[in-house]
Amino acid sequence: MRSSWPPIERTFSRAVLRVLGGASARFAGYLGLCAAYIQGGVAKLSDFGGAVGEMKHFGIAPASIGAVLVIILELSAPTLILSGRLRWLGALALAVFTMLATGIALRFWQLPPGAARFAATNAFFEHLGLVGGFLLVAWLDLQERMQ
Repeated sequence: MRSSWPPIERTFSRAVLRVLGGASARFAGYLGLCAAYIQGGVAKLSDFGGAVGEMKHFGIAPASIGAVLVIILELSAPTLILSGRLRWLGALALAVFTMLATGIALRFWQLPPGAARFAATNAFFEHLGLVGGFLLVAWLDLQERMQ
């Protein structure tokens, strides 16, 4: 199938694809998506009391079980994504987790107008971007497996 793109755009897109289409760039993208979860899991693991406190703060009960489950998820799902083994499952798990956590922690609509609401609103929509990224990773991985 012939591309209807102008020649300069076609040439530029091929050059970009050579750089971004490689395994290293793809791994860097996956690592970027997973970085906050890896850091969060390690931080919670190294300060379990703080992780339990965070669960209590957000009304998760029992807090210690919630903390353990979040640590397991934040460390295992990125491992699936980065290793390529069941990447789609790790990505879906993080998409669902992020959507739930965002709804619990960033209820900007309940805050009065001001700096805190502005920050929570931005963080809420940034997290939606992560959800979209993980859904795209899952979809692309499943597409590749079906070919």
